[in-house]
Amino acid sequence: MTITRRQLMLAGTAPWLSLPLSGWAQNLDLAKILVGFPPGGAIDVAARRFAEKMRPGYAKAVVVDNRAGAGGQIAASALKTAPADGSVLMLAPMAVFGIYPFTYKKLPYDPVADFAPVSRAVQFNHGLAVGPAVPASIQTVPEFLAWCRANPEQANFGTAGNGTTMHFIGMLLGRAANTPWRHVAYRGSQPAVQDLIGGQLPAVIAPLSELTSHLASGRCRLLVTMGKSRSRFFPSIPTLVEQGFGELGFTEWHGFFVPAKTPADTIQSLNATLNTAATQADIVQSMDSLSFELAPSSPAEMAQQVKEDMQRWKKLISSTGFTLES
Repeated sequence: MTITRRQLMLAGTAPWLSLPLSGWAQNLDLAKILVGFPPGGAIDVAARRFAEKMRPGYAKAVVVDNRAGAGGQIAASALKTAPADGSVLMLAPMAVFGIYPFTYKKLPYDPVADFAPVSRAVQFNHGLAVGPAVPASIQTVPEFLAWCRANPEQANFGTAGNGTTMHFIGMLLGRAANTPWRHVAYRGSQPAVQDLIGGQLPAVIAPLSELTSHLASGRCRLLVTMGKSRSRFFPSIPTLVEQGFGELGFTEWHGFFVPAKTPADTIQSLNATLNTAATQADIVQSMDSLSFELAPSSPAEMAQQVKEDMQRWKKLISSTGFTLES
């Protein structure tokens, strides 16, 4: 397997990554990975692949505990009160830390005080896809937005729900383009994608992992990806930045966290285990199938990532005036 330059850099700057896992092993009987979403979704699949790699070196058994609901808040609440001994960790999306504090009037957790970062797991991009309700001649975002202005009664876009990253990207894009399109909130990306390919919805903003199979079948087409640079999974598709929306480059991540009072050596043990897993060929292949890029980090890098995302999204969300009830 080819190891990336970033993985080599991580190994060079953190010597403990090159140690055998047994040197850091917790030797637990059971460890749990909390996931705030139902089984079968991309984040759940990622958690299960990492769980496989944590056995038996970190714990004899590692299970994924799906605490679905409230966009990940239920899982975060469970982690907050979990034992701080390395036996319970959470794989969570950026929104739990970077978005919810600025959209919900009350949260059952403090995104900084209640958790300790362990490592970023993966990073990924969203895409804007259109379906059969949009003429096949429309191939770019400016063309699509012009179609929306000419057909205001059809100017809708679907996402996985209110207050999600995808919702805000759509809001910001509409505002930047002076195109008042309407948001349609679904319970997850897949119901939205189903309406897209069925022709009931013209457009969807969703993670690339939720679109890949439908793009391959030709039932929808991808106009743009939302990262600052092109996705390596869809290198022929331009970014929003390339199409004239320079401020709208977003790369999202899923990261591992533990309760705040977890000892530093336990966090290092988890970090070593997870980052070593991220170099294994089979997990790389599995994440590639989800259009996820493995993006291991140190705990300090993960903490800095959270800080930067909170600062950015606080400003962006404040500019929209959007709020949600808890």
